[in-house]
Amino acid sequence: MSRASLKCFGGALSVIHTQTAERLALAYPLDQAIQSAAAKLRHRQRDDGHWVFELEADATIPAEYLLLGHYLGEIDDERDRGITDFLRSLQGEHGGWPLFHGGDFNISASVKAYFALKAAGDSPDAPHMGRARAAILAHGGAAKCNVFTRIQLALFGELPWRGVPVMPVEIMLLPRWFPFHLNKVSYWSRTVMVPLLVLMALKPRARNPRRISVAELYTTPPESVRNYHDMSRRGFWASVFRGVDAVLRRVEPRLPASARQRAVAKAERFVLERLNGEEGLGAIYPAMANTVMMFDCLGYPKDHPAAAIARRALEKLMVRKEGRTYCQPCLSPIWDTSLAALAMLEAGDGASKASAIEAARWLKNQEIIDTVGDWAEQRPGLKPGGWAFQYANAFYPDVDDTAVVAMALDRVGDPALRPSVDRAAEWVVGMQSRNGGWGAFDADNTHHYLNYIPFADHGALLDPPTSDVTARCVSFLAQIGRDKSDPVMIAALDFLAREQEPDGSWFGRWGTNYIYGTWSVLCAYNAAGIDMTRPDARKAATWLLARQRADGGWGEDGRSYQDGATRGEAKTSTASQTAWALLGLMAAGEVRNPAVKRGIKYLLESQGQDGLWPEKEFTAVGFPRVFYLRYHGYPAFFPLWALSRYRNLRQGNADAVIHGM
Repeated sequence: MSRASLKCFGGALSVIHTQTAERLALAYPLDQAIQSAAAKLRHRQRDDGHWVFELEADATIPAEYLLLGHYLGEIDDERDRGITDFLRSLQGEHGGWPLFHGGDFNISASVKAYFALKAAGDSPDAPHMGRARAAILAHGGAAKCNVFTRIQLALFGELPWRGVPVMPVEIMLLPRWFPFHLNKVSYWSRTVMVPLLVLMALKPRARNPRRISVAELYTTPPESVRNYHDMSRRGFWASVFRGVDAVLRRVEPRLPASARQRAVAKAERFVLERLNGEEGLGAIYPAMANTVMMFDCLGYPKDHPAAAIARRALEKLMVRKEGRTYCQPCLSPIWDTSLAALAMLEAGDGASKASAIEAARWLKNQEIIDTVGDWAEQRPGLKPGGWAFQYANAFYPDVDDTAVVAMALDRVGDPALRPSVDRAAEWVVGMQSRNGGWGAFDADNTHHYLNYIPFADHGALLDPPTSDVTARCVSFLAQIGRDKSDPVMIAALDFLAREQEPDGSWFGRWGTNYIYGTWSVLCAYNAAGIDMTRPDARKAATWLLARQRADGGWGEDGRSYQDGATRGEAKTSTASQTAWALLGLMAAGEVRNPAVKRGIKYLLESQGQDGLWPEKEFTAVGFPRVFYLRYHGYPAFFPLWALSRYRNLRQGNADAVIHGM
């Protein structure tokens, strides 16, 4: 062998030695981190096999819960003290309350929090109340609140009912072909609206035993405000519906009493049919609270079975811990359990696999097989076969949850679980919308003009197909063998291609935000066998790589949902969003990219002594721009998942991810 050849051979050996040394140097802390995180997650598993973590929203839900007690005249001072401690801890430096950790001032959240604090006994002269009041007035006062806040103020007599858009309860009697019908809006809108329509028709007055008023939060006396409409909403439909509201305001008092009685009775039947036991109407707080107030307004005694169970449902949402007494917007056991099970399967050791099997058995027992829910209005004849988000919500199974649960059951590999996976596939395929995508709870829920009615100032009246839910369905169907040449898959992949943003990212409807959406779609592309050298896939991977922060992590906050805002950016990195970015990049074939290694290093260095990752940031969303969420389970299972995936690919000397997620 020549001297040049020997030198070349020696250089190659040196590179191999260096790479091996680097891999070994990383392997030990990586294995330790995975073992520690997996053990901690297993410790959080319930005896029956499931997980459920806290689900935290902003100040509005605990404030509303406290005010509900004052509305009913049932004041619990001890409970109120716990809630007010929590509310004070959320007050921002701007003096008000944000919609997510570290967020900007929000007028509606601030008015509700101030009202709750004052109702519970905080003096308006206290420094924190003075700062809040000044911030609220500086932003235009309580008259500038959103519709739901104005309704609450009207129930307490703090705002005239003309300050609320007209929504006659007679809506319940409209035919299905009518431009506005309950079947044309989302499940959450339906369940929130129906009991609320009764309240808006009967206009009850809160008992409010302490006679608390927040008149000081108005820049102009509320009865003197001439126009409560949000005039910033432009366009044809916004103008049309403002005109419709003006007409309805004149017509509503003249509607026949008999029609009103029939409409109220129909709304009452709707609620009673879907009361859902101790999980509550729709299993979401606003619908459940409106149900309690509706029963009270209709004269149900407290010990009436329906009224009593509605109140118990609310109580199940409460979190009572040292320094943390608050009401959750809903519970998330199916979502938590399915994601935790997938993280356990990725961790792969014997104890973690056993944990995932226990979770799969619990999940199988939660399958909705017998109830034909509201989704069947658009898909009559389709057999049930999905999972809800909560413990029980049979009328409203969730397409996203169903896909993730079914992927977990499929990966467990137990033949006894196969019928559930097959039923899920049939139901998911049946729920595909005409444009190729999937919404979360309904098919073809795309009557976009309805988002311009004055009542819908939150802009989330509908449940149209989204990239993240569609990606999850593609991942699931591909994982169980559905080929990308199948018409269902062609339509779905075409939808995803159309939804890609010019910069290469995808919007995240249910997770924050473009990092979440881009991770979801890259996983779907990988599962479906899309060539990851394709321009759209490369553009997405490049976008993720460009969003890596100096510390090696990724972060994005709720500001990215504002028009014209930056994407994939925040003041700090988070463990859960770093994990999504890493999982997305690995799905795109970037496991050997130095950026992935830096991201793994960030997760290793930010892991807490207890094996988990501290994370106060809100990395999920209920409704973009108006309602954000903090899943306490996300930093428990997503970083574990990403670390385990990286280890498995590197140990197997592989570049390709073989699972749907």
